[in-house]
Formats: sequence, C-alpha cells, structure tokens
Amino acid sequence: MAPQVPVLVVGHRRAAWRAADGRIEHLDPAAAAQRAQGETALLCHGPATARRLGCDPFPAFDLLELFAFVRPASFIAPTPRGLATIYGLPEPLNLERAAWVLSETAERLLGELAARGQGQDRGAPGLAWHLARLGWRWGPAVLAALGMPSSDPTRPAGRDGLRAWEALPDWRDQGPEPPPGNQPVAPDAARARLRLLLGEEAEPRPQQADYASALDMAFRPRDQEDQPTVVLAEAGTGVGKTLGYIAPASLWAEQNKGPVWISTYTRNLQHQIDGELARLFPEPREKAEQVVIRKGRENYLCLLNLEDAVRSFEQRPQDSLAVGLLARWVAHTRDGDMLGGDFPGWLADLVGRPRTLGLTDRRGECIYSACQHYSKCFIERGVRRARRARIVVANHALVMIQAALGEGEDQAWQSHSVFDEGHHLFDAADGAFAAHLTGLETQELRRWLLGPESERRTSSRLRGLKRRIEDLVVGDEALSKALDQALAAAHVLAGEGWPQRLREGRPQGPCETFLLYVRDQVYARARGRDGPYSLETETRPPIPNLVESARALSEALGRLAEPMATLEKGLAALLDDEADSLDSDARRRIEATRRGMARRARRQLAAWRQMLADLEEERPPEMIDWLGVERIDGRDRDLGLYRHWVDPTLPFAELVLRPSQGAVITSATLTDGSADAERAWTAAELRTGASHLAAPALRVGVPSPFDYPAQTRVIIVGDLRKDDLGQVASGYRELFLAARGGALGLFTAISRLRAVHGRIAGALEQAGLSLYAQHVDRLDTATLVEIFRAEPESCLLGTDAIRDGIDVPGQALRLIVFDRVPWPRPDIRHKARREVFGGRTYDDMLTRLKLKQAFGRLVRRADDRGVFVLLDPMTPSRLLDAFPEGVSVERVGLAEAVASVKEFLA
Repeated sequence: MAPQVPVLVVGHRRAAWRAADGRIEHLDPAAAAQRAQGETALLCHGPATARRLGCDPFPAFDLLELFAFVRPASFIAPTPRGLATIYGLPEPLNLERAAWVLSETAERLLGELAARGQGQDRGAPGLAWHLARLGWRWGPAVLAALGMPSSDPTRPAGRDGLRAWEALPDWRDQGPEPPPGNQPVAPDAARARLRLLLGEEAEPRPQQADYASALDMAFRPRDQEDQPTVVLAEAGTGVGKTLGYIAPASLWAEQNKGPVWISTYTRNLQHQIDGELARLFPEPREKAEQVVIRKGRENYLCLLNLEDAVRSFEQRPQDSLAVGLLARWVAHTRDGDMLGGDFPGWLADLVGRPRTLGLTDRRGECIYSACQHYSKCFIERGVRRARRARIVVANHALVMIQAALGEGEDQAWQSHSVFDEGHHLFDAADGAFAAHLTGLETQELRRWLLGPESERRTSSRLRGLKRRIEDLVVGDEALSKALDQALAAAHVLAGEGWPQRLREGRPQGPCETFLLYVRDQVYARARGRDGPYSLETETRPPIPNLVESARALSEALGRLAEPMATLEKGLAALLDDEADSLDSDARRRIEATRRGMARRARRQLAAWRQMLADLEEERPPEMIDWLGVERIDGRDRDLGLYRHWVDPTLPFAELVLRPSQGAVITSATLTDGSADAERAWTAAELRTGASHLAAPALRVGVPSPFDYPAQTRVIIVGDLRKDDLGQVASGYRELFLAARGGALGLFTAISRLRAVHGRIAGALEQAGLSLYAQHVDRLDTATLVEIFRAEPESCLLGTDAIRDGIDVPGQALRLIVFDRVPWPRPDIRHKARREVFGGRTYDDMLTRLKLKQAFGRLVRRADDRGVFVLLDPMTPSRLLDAFPEGVSVERVGLAEAVASVKEFLA
C-alpha cells in the first residue's frame, strides 16, 4: 500500500540508503545528499535529515507528515525509535534496522487509515483530496487507503476537511458563579483523600501523607485582612508532592464550591498535573468539566487566523500542507493549545513555524465578539470553563500578569492557590513585572495600532486598531477624532526595518533616534562586542544627545498616550451610557478593548515615559535600569532601555499573595541545602515573596524517601582544564560512552554546548548512541525531552531550560554532567541584587540551588541509580552541601571518573 520508494536514514557521519528492493547501501553525508536530491525517498523528519546532510531541504515522503494525518493531536518522538513504539516494532539499534522500521511503519499507518474507513473519519477524504490535488506526496497513497481514486474531476473544489472550525461545538455563556464558602480542610480528611487518590493497593508512603496533612493550614479562611496563610513546603524528590497538594486542594474546592488555582513554571508540569488529576476524575467528561488548563492567549490557535489561511489555500500551494495538517489537528484537539498541548512540537519545524505557531493569538489583535468564530473560540471557551471548574492548572506568568493588569477571571486565585515549582517564583516575577523600552517592543505597539504597513504583509489577520474598534466609535465625533490622533501619533514608534536603518545611521522618528544613541552608548562601553553574547552598560553617565533624545521621545509618547486615554475613557462611558441596550457580547468586546487601551496607554506608555525621565534623574532605589543590545549568534536582535525590580517578589507578594486567603508554595528545592538551616529557610522566604507579608509563612519540610548514598554518586573531575574545549569534549565523550547513554550534559554557555556537540557526535554514533542538543537540533525543548525519554541509549545536551524541563524516570537518565560550576552570570542586574542580598553568600545560594535542582532530576523512583559529574576542578567545597547528606563526593581524574561511572551503573 505504501509507495515503493527507497528509504533514507541519516546519522551524524554516515547514512543508510535502503533501495526499494531491500538492498542497503552505506553512504557518506555528501553522497547521501546527492542521492536524495535526485530520487525521492521515505524518511523521518525531512528538515532534520537535511541539516545532518548539510544541504537544503529536498522532496521526500516524510513519515511524520503521514503520522500527523493519520493520528492528529497525538505525539511521538520524531525519530525511528519513536515511530517503532507506535506498533511495538523492535527497537532499531542501527541505521539498517531504522530503515526497516520506517518502511514497516508507513505500511501500518496506511493500513490503520484503511481499517478506519471514510465513515469513521469524515473529514479525512475531502482533506486528503485537496492535499493530493496540490501535490502532497502522500496524497495518492492516503486516497487509496480511504478507497478513493487519486483523480476525481467530478469532486467539487470545496473546503470540506479544511473548514474544521465548523464542526467545533459552541460554548454557552452562564451567569456568574456564587462566591466560594469558607469551610477549612481537616488534616485527617486530607490524608483520607490522598488514600483515595492512591488506591487501595498502593504501598504506604508516610512522607506523602505527612506532607498532604501539613498543607491544611493554607486551606483555612484567614482571620485578618491582608494576612493570608502562606505555607512554604519543601518536599524532597519521591515524596509525591503533586498528589500531596491535590488532596487538600480538591477537598477545599469540593466543600466550598470554588476553584483552586494550581500554578506552575513549566508547561510540562502543567500537563503532568493534568494527568494526575485523572485519578480524581477518572470519567473524561467529568474531568473536562472540573479541570481546566489555563495559559496565556498566545498559546492558542486563533480560528480567524486559520480561516484566513484556508482562504488563501488555493493561491499559496506552498502553504497547503501546513494548513491541511493544522485543520486536521483542529478537528481532534482537546483545547486548541499549540504550545505544550496536544499539538506536536516537531510539526512546526516540519511545515514552518509562521504557518503553524504564527497563527496563535500572539499580538493582542483579537476582535472578540465581532469575530464570526467567537462562539467557538478556544481561548474564550477556556476562560469560561475556568470560571466553573474546581481545579485550574495555570502558570506563574499568567497569574502574575493578570494580577498586575487586574484582568483575571474574577481574580479567582485570590481565594486559595498552590504554586508548584516555587523555586522559580523569583524568575517568573522578574519577567512579569519588568518593563522594556526596546525596538521590538515599540515596533509591536506600532503594529498593534496601525496594522500592516508593508505591501508584503496585507493578510487580513494583521488587524490594526481602526479595524478593531471603528464600528464602536462610529457616530461619536470625539472618539473618532481621538482614534485618528492616536494612529497619527503611532508613527513616532520604531517601524519595520528599524535594525537596518540603525546600522546605516539613518533613524526615522524620535524612537529610532533614541535607540541609535542607546546603541552608541552600549557599543562604546560594553565589553565583548565581537563575541556571541548580549551586551549591556549602565545608563549613567549618558553620552551626548542620549538625554535629549529621551526627552523628545517622552514628549512624542505623551502625544500618543493622550488620545489613547481618551479612547479608553470613551469606551468606559459607552458601557455606562448604553447599559440598557448593549448585549452581553458587545459589552465583553468593549470591555476587552478598553482593557487593551489601559494596558498600553496607562501602563506601558506610562512606564516607558517614567524610565526616560529617570535618565535625567536618579532611578528609584528599588529598580535596576540598564541599556542593552540583545544578540543571538553574534547578531543584534533587539536593543533598548531595560527596567527590572531589584526584588521582583515584592510586587508578587503585594498583588498576588496579600489579597489571597491562603497559598501553598512548594518545591523539592525551596531551600538551597545550606548547612545553616535557618539561613536556608530565610533565603527561601526572600526568593518566594513570603518575607514581604505581615504574617510569617509556615515552614514544612518533608525529606525524600530515597536512599541517596546508595543510589547516587557525585564526582568532581580534577585533571581537565575547563577553558580547553578539547579537554571538556573528551570528558563528555568518555563519560557518555561509559554510561552507555541516558546522559544529560548541562552547559553554562550555548557556544560551549555547540562546540562540544560538534566534537563528540560522531564518536557516540559509532558506539550506537544518539546525541541530541538544544540550540543545535531545531526542536522545541519539550520534544527534545520526549525523545530523550523514549530512547534510553540517547544523550542530550542543554542549558537551564533543559534542566528545568527534565522529568525522566528510570534508565532514561542515569548520568548528569555539568561543564563547570553554574555561577550566576555577572551582569548589571545580578550586580545590583548581589549588593542587596548578601554578596558572595547570594552567589553561593544561587549556585547551590542550580546544583540541587539538577541533582534532583537524577533519581525519580526507588530503583533509579545515577551519577552527577562536575568537570570543574575549582568546585568549592562549601557548595557541596547542595547534595543530600551522606552522598559520596569524589575528586578524581577523568580516567578514574570513567571507571567509577562504568562500575556504578553496570
């Protein structure tokens, strides 16, 4: 049934070409690239294959395209081993077996489609017909599997299968929920709920029961205004903290008929928590009503954007596959979440990010009830479901930003909430409460106001302010005038092409002029201009003309802020003046538009103008300001004036914690492991905002049940020069080979990661070990982690984002190697905080936390074993209390370290 074509599988230094008759040839990358460009082959992940061959993408039968069509809204690791798991095929241990797996999987996927038939999948035939007509290589085979001729001139050229939104159910609005009750959760009841979640046959876990019952104080009503009960709960790895806090949280929600918000830092944990909640709500329909995952609007597909893409389906055949597979996904997705949901991350790399992730609601252009898809909108559905749900699984950024803007769903977290991954609250608040006056930020505001200005970008989904609100202000002379004034004033902001104009020294308007002087000051004073990293310098003393350009820009922003404030007030008055005639949808649309105005006019523009004014005065002592040029791979990406809080947990405590009744802040690494326990807990209170509350936080510490001295080893390699990348690479190579895979390499710099990857990939491949790397493989972090999880003989290189996203039990992770001690980056922001939070003690705390967090990923269950290695002979002994008490720490040479890893993991 599958096309009779050759199969191509590519490693790092060699490729296997399996001819249609089954013969295998081994080729070097150059020969394989030449062969592939002359003969269409079956492969897995075309873009990654082309990158390994060192050539441009070429025509091929990509098996991942077929998988995305046959099993939409499903995930696999995008590798031959991942494909082998679909039908339980033998694990491909070499390129030859991998080629057989691809061929066999293609046959079985088409067979699955044929067995399902047209009747069970009504959208598939029409969509397949359209895609085949526009040249999809799998089209004829898919049509044959569906029992359809590949050419059917009588078939109408409609949009069946493409207009997937038409089959989506409408959401129904309901009245506001009554306020929740105030019944407390008893400790014994929390233990009983935990037993129910675990099941009768679960082995006793006293630490988990102690943890669950200790959180009951956070689920009691407060006794005094502005004094919530906050519980800081550190639960060692293996305690089972997720079910531990779900037990009292679900009890409170059930008793009081109100929502508990569970907030995380990573999308990965959001979906893990969602999976655990199936224990509480095993029936899918009930779970869909009681549990909601909430993220920012930019995570969800905009149906109006999809319709625009479908409308140009015939005119842009190069986009047809992306649009078709996206429509296929829409018909099967749970909630329209494209970032961390059921949209496979590798699909964006396969068919193009602008054609997939670019269709999310990223730019705040939503027209709400004026949109014909409003009643089916994924975002609006999620917002409404969250108002009626009992458990809302959100993320720190969403909670903080909504609190800052006053735009939450009735500020639901102000009752009771759980902040998992609490050790990340400081970083999350640092991003949420910062202000950046940069080229990209100002260009984004200009585009939000004016819409597309370039003839190249006339897509109707790029909607300016006039298109979004002109029907709301029609007939009101004052508001129409204010709209025209705002649009005229928007031209002071950076426009498309501003980076090139700055490089050529010909800025347009006051914003670009200011940015030019910012760039001049950074380049004049920052070190490392020729290096790959971002640059920064202090704001004072300013170079000539910087302050004058800032003053001119502030005045121009004031001329923009005034009409926008008029529009905001006018829309608010409209809600009052026409209260008797506006329907609910119109009211919601006006209110959403008004909030958008407030966010940009009263907050963003006001923050920018204050930052510009402070260039002439002393900045507020609670703030950190600097000028910076952000760079990626040695090229300028953005630049401007940056402002962060010295202590960002202060606004977090004020806006999120203080108004609440109670909150749990929990993590396996709230404290840094310092031998001084009181100092460690005090630091945890500073890092989470608890120190800013009137009532002291309650402290709960439950140790891990794991036998770390028996299950783990820590090795410090003392005979490698950490500044010699050749020696560092040899260390990684030999340690990864000794562990036989299951190895995670962590780096403090992207350039070092890439250099090591290039030196060791071939040797690992020859030993049968796959190597994947963040910033080398163009896959999102979640996909890389899933590949690593699925392939126990694979190795993975990454930075902090990989460390935070790893949750891999068992043999898939048995070795962690750090290239050097992860000291905090000595930038301007860190310098200011270091002075406030304790100098070297602050540096040590941050470093211990990184070591402790990374080590905690190594053992996830009782039968795991793992080794933690630091390739830094200068590792201070004072940092070693980051590791659990009793764990053996050896300082040895590389040869002894390799032997120790082999012996311990044998």
